[in-house]
Amino acid sequence: MKRSVTAVLGALLLLAFGAAALRYWQGPRLAGYQVESRPLVQTVVATGRVVSVSRAQVGSEITGVLLERRVQEGDHVQAGDILAVLRADDLTAGVHEAEAALAQLQKSVRPQALAAVRQAEAQLDQASREAQRRRQLFQRQLIARETLEQAEQAETVARTAAERARLTAQSLAAGNPDEALVLERLASARAALAKTFIRAQVAGTVLTRNAEPGDLIQPGRVLFEIARQGDTELLVPLDEKNLAVLALGQQAQCVADAYPTRAFPARVSFIAPSVDPQRGSVEIRLKVNPVPDFLKQDMTVSVNVETGRRTQALVLPNDALEPIDGHEAWVWQVRDGKARHAQVQLGLRGLAMTEILGGLKPGDWVLANAPGDLRDGTRVRIAPQAPPRTGGDAAHGNELPIKLD
Repeated sequence: MKRSVTAVLGALLLLAFGAAALRYWQGPRLAGYQVESRPLVQTVVATGRVVSVSRAQVGSEITGVLLERRVQEGDHVQAGDILAVLRADDLTAGVHEAEAALAQLQKSVRPQALAAVRQAEAQLDQASREAQRRRQLFQRQLIARETLEQAEQAETVARTAAERARLTAQSLAAGNPDEALVLERLASARAALAKTFIRAQVAGTVLTRNAEPGDLIQPGRVLFEIARQGDTELLVPLDEKNLAVLALGQQAQCVADAYPTRAFPARVSFIAPSVDPQRGSVEIRLKVNPVPDFLKQDMTVSVNVETGRRTQALVLPNDALEPIDGHEAWVWQVRDGKARHAQVQLGLRGLAMTEILGGLKPGDWVLANAPGDLRDGTRVRIAPQAPPRTGGDAAHGNELPIKLD
């Protein structure tokens, strides 16, 4: 009996030893992934802010005291609407003075000049008749030559006076230089007075107001800032390394930090032609259409720009890739129970998965997080591990977008 028990124990020990030896020969058990085909989306993730297409800064062209402010933040204005009024007593007086000068010219000085012309012409007619009568009398030797000469001299004086009166009337006629000068003076006075009414030059929304009644206003001071009416855009700074995957027209999903459950679409409409050398970033603009009613100027927005999509792609979890060099990387592929260091070519890169363009085929096994002391040709055993699942959208292959910036 003892002999049979001993034999059984010996057999069990032999089997255990054999199993241990087999496992040692097969190598350590390491986690690994099987290469598979699935949908993949690549997205650049960044944070930006809401901006209008452009902003207009409104100020005063003259110095004055603010008498009235007619708008406040959030008001919608049209081009030409009065935003504020400056005190303008001296300018108003200047307009009245110029209007009085024009009225005096048109209603007093000009009629008087015309009356003077009529009077001078009447006197000339009388002097001419008198001179003619005295010539006739002189021809009949009824008067002395001196008397004739006096009449002719009087006619010459009357003719000169009539000509002078006509010239004066012509200088005061409509459209003459004197009237044009008065009209220019009046227009200048009215233009100066109009500058006391600070108007919106564009249609839009008032963003800021920087003056109150009683303030002394100086030229160059920004009194109001108006967001020009038009398309709403998102201004997003990106790391310059994202330029290779960006293109005009790419679609994006956006979420305002203040409304995290209300996503809205946008489209890349502008990529800056230069890079900020201080920050190493490039600015892009995304056009929002339709514009959600909750968006406000300078609101912080998270943006996911879709830069690539594959309905089916050969993919591998990112933790199976060695440090990536451009479009290439190294993996530990398991073939015939041995780990082999293999180079692969990369395509789209997701936050959890990366597209494999070459170096692997469907069904291949690759180690995940291979130990640093692993050597090429080392025997290993695969512990199958499910690829990372980031949940949510099946159309995206349960894939979160890559944050490249």
